Amino acid sequence: MRRVAPFLLFSALLCVLPGVAGAQDTPSVLVAKVDGSIDRTLASYLVGSVEEAERTGATLVLQLDSAGTLDQDAVALAERIHDASVPVIVWVGPAPAKAAGAGLLFLYAASLGAVAPGAGVGPLEPLDLSGDEPPVSEREVEALATGWVQDRGRETPLAFPNRPVPARAALDGNIASVAAVSITDLLAKVDGRTVGTADGPVTLQTKIATSAAEQRVTVRFTDLGPFDRVLHAAASPTWIYVLLVLGLAALAFEATQPGFGFAGFAGVGMLALATYGLTVVPFSPLGLGLLLGGIALLTLDVRLRRLGPLTAAGMLAFVVLVLVLAIGRDLNVTTARVLLPAYPAVIAAATVGWWTRRSRSATFALTIPVVAFGAWFAVFELLARFSPRLG
Repeated sequence: MRRVAPFLLFSALLCVLPGVAGAQDTPSVLVAKVDGSIDRTLASYLVGSVEEAERTGATLVLQLDSAGTLDQDAVALAERIHDASVPVIVWVGPAPAKAAGAGLLFLYAASLGAVAPGAGVGPLEPLDLSGDEPPVSEREVEALATGWVQDRGRETPLAFPNRPVPARAALDGNIASVAAVSITDLLAKVDGRTVGTADGPVTLQTKIATSAAEQRVTVRFTDLGPFDRVLHAAASPTWIYVLLVLGLAALAFEATQPGFGFAGFAGVGMLALATYGLTVVPFSPLGLGLLLGGIALLTLDVRLRRLGPLTAAGMLAFVVLVLVLAIGRDLNVTTARVLLPAYPAVIAAATVGWWTRRSRSATFALTIPVVAFGAWFAVFELLARFSPRLG
């Protein structure tokens, strides 16, 4: 029996090794979705995807829909894509995806650029949405991008768009080389092409097999995890002001009630996420101070069961905040979109406490902030749509 055991083990290894060798020879594709402003969470995910593709030897496809970075080094991220030892394909899609700022820079840095019909490309500036002065000039960025394209053996871009252009113009201007409506279509069209990488030319094997005679290709899709997805959402201007509005309204309402219940804990959680977002999105200390000061004064007057000088001072703080936002002093566009909608909702929350104290009708009182927030949100979005300063 002891003599038979080594023979059986050797036979098993002979059966397993061909399968392992076959698995190693199977081409693989890693598809990473890069959606939204590229903040620290999405930037870390992007770099991690490049590293994973290099570790596994997979062709990396970046499914891109982004207007640029948010307080991140766009040039360094593009250089990481350019310096990858595996092919990196940047696909702007599906429609109506866009690639502007740093997103457009990624197209130049990639081994191959692709767009979906109906997608938009450009402009190249600003690279970063935070509004900070870039470390390199626009001319230097264009020189870098041209060098990257030439390093990979691609056709030199005819121009760098200073406004959004459609997919057809991106193809004609050598910004992208392939038009594809989906990932499947993209993998079929780029199959067999030779592209450049940091380690030299590589022939792509990406087509998904449709018959037993064709080469099998492993395709794996990745995205942000649940926790990172929450952090990424909290770092967007839209969700920051939603979290601020709901969190402050919940705390203002809780301040008028005995004890500390569900509304208070929910408000603390939402404000914690909003605080994280404000560490990512640039904001003005003046604007945030006016907002918090006005809320504190209004809430204090509600606690005192009166509408007196404190209420007037709180209202005045909000008026000053709105005037500062309107004339654009000390506050940028992102801060305006974050803080302005909080004004009526917090006042409505203070009204809830006052109404509840008088009428004890909490159900009716709770409709006040919902209606106020919805109405002001609609007005604000209309103003943002037609106002160049806020849009």
